[in-house]
Amino acid sequence: MMFSYTQIANYLRCPRSYRLRYLDGWQEKDTRAGMVFGRCFEQALFALFCKEDPEARLFREWGTYKDASFIYKNGDSWDRLLHQGVHLLQRFVQDDRIRIRRPRRNLQVKVVRSLSGGHQFISYLDAIGTLDGQACILDWKTTASRYPEGPHDILSLDPQLTSYSWASGIPEVAIVAFVRKQRPEIQYLRASISEEQRQEFGRLLETTISQIEAGQFSPHSGIRFPQNGCLSCAHMGLCLDDQQLIKTNLVRKAGASDLDWLDELMD
Repeated sequence: MMFSYTQIANYLRCPRSYRLRYLDGWQEKDTRAGMVFGRCFEQALFALFCKEDPEARLFREWGTYKDASFIYKNGDSWDRLLHQGVHLLQRFVQDDRIRIRRPRRNLQVKVVRSLSGGHQFISYLDAIGTLDGQACILDWKTTASRYPEGPHDILSLDPQLTSYSWASGIPEVAIVAFVRKQRPEIQYLRASISEEQRQEFGRLLETTISQIEAGQFSPHSGIRFPQNGCLSCAHMGLCLDDQQLIKTNLVRKAGASDLDWLDELMD
């Protein structure tokens, strides 16, 4: 079976949510404008490194959603996001801190690593290149607020970056955060993932997969105010049997075919 960081993170957050998404087929609708815009912006970055027109690519990709019924936050709109995206691309070109050789090979890189039991772990790296001359994994992020820059080495605790480093064997990682503010800003944040951290992630991965194979899908309640994890979970309506929340946030698709065997464990 194939596993990804998103799957593992979803299971660790709440096993019931994992089952609802990956076995029962309940997926969150694309209603958040910022999330969809981020995907369009990544396509513009791809065009930039491939020596195409990134602004035209952004307009084309984002233009397909101009009339979509998105949820816009903090006074955002389709036009405002486009305007911010164009300014961020221009700022990125001016900074000129990133280099990617052979972009069609080193952008959106698929990395597969074998696990015990015939399983595999798959990662999609945004890019492998250099930041200020240092080779590293590059992870693009579009965000409405700045990333914290301290304490020192805080980024090395990011579990997704750790998973990328474990899968690829590359210790140096970096987040390039495109901050959508009134005056757009770009943050270049670096970290080194140690061999010990990579080994710890590998052990966590094996343990988590064994729990999934055993059909352990008990819920993790997030009700503890003010830090309430359930409020941000797309599957909350299913746990509360709230039909309006289900209709608003979810769409049901066929469950992952390679996970169908897990249903037998629950009979």
